[in-house]
Amino acid sequence: MSVYTEFEAYKAAHDRCVATIGKYDGLHLGHQHVLTTLCNTAKTLLLPSVVILSEPHPEEFFAGDSAPSRLTQFDDKVDFLLDFGVDVIFRMNFDAALSSLSAEEFIQVYLVDGLGVHTLIVGDDFRFGKNRSGDFNLLEEKGRVFDFDVLREEPWVQDNQRISSTLVRDQLQTGDCEAVRSLLGRYYSIGGKVIAGKKLGRELGTPTANIELHVSKLPLQGIFSVLANLGDRQLQGVASIGFNPTVNKDSIIRLEVYIFDFDEDIYGEHLVVSFVKKLRDEAEYSDLESLKNQIQLDIRQARDSLAALVK
Repeated sequence: MSVYTEFEAYKAAHDRCVATIGKYDGLHLGHQHVLTTLCNTAKTLLLPSVVILSEPHPEEFFAGDSAPSRLTQFDDKVDFLLDFGVDVIFRMNFDAALSSLSAEEFIQVYLVDGLGVHTLIVGDDFRFGKNRSGDFNLLEEKGRVFDFDVLREEPWVQDNQRISSTLVRDQLQTGDCEAVRSLLGRYYSIGGKVIAGKKLGRELGTPTANIELHVSKLPLQGIFSVLANLGDRQLQGVASIGFNPTVNKDSIIRLEVYIFDFDEDIYGEHLVVSFVKKLRDEAEYSDLESLKNQIQLDIRQARDSLAALVK
């Protein structure tokens, strides 16, 4: 799979394509339904499948820190789409220039001249262009003019609820990992490079892998039993995600994982952490001994929940 940020590089390798466009935040079952149609259509037409992603998300550009917490970082999207079988990702830079394009200009610049779209697949509620003025009807109209087809995918419904990134985010905030799993088809996960921390875990007898995060907020917080994928290995552990109020007095969100029965140097390695069950909320303790005792209780509860998972 190739990732492009410029039309020139893309057009040096590709002529026409089958494409879809969106944030694909969370990559839930509804997204996967669209991606399946994308890949199958591309194979039928002998064309590359292209996912057009917006970075940052439009809400992040307009609202900044007030935007909803992101479910999936760009690198994690790339990994997922690669595994799914997508051929190309085109990363749009959502900036002032892009946000000012009319819907008609966006079609001309991105879909026709830029990517040579043969078939475009979008969700039923897809809107685009300045002031979100473009919709499916406009795409169909312009498709007849510029010779591209448009396919509309209906929403994916489960238990009489439309699956959406907002629904996933709401369930994560409640800590219902199984409900989230039913929406994603997998446990919610966060991946990142293992970096050096304060090494307090070693002093407490529970050394942790600290995951590098490039965000100021995440859609879940607390203490969780987790599965940790290190390359081809799947390990078990307990994770803390939040602000660690007992030992940190700043506003930096952290993800730390204690991996059971593990003693390897994995600094610089990529670790993917999947959240299986929420054990409790974060809490501040009066001293390190109280924190140490709670961590041991968390470890026992996490081992029990993960043992039940594999029975």
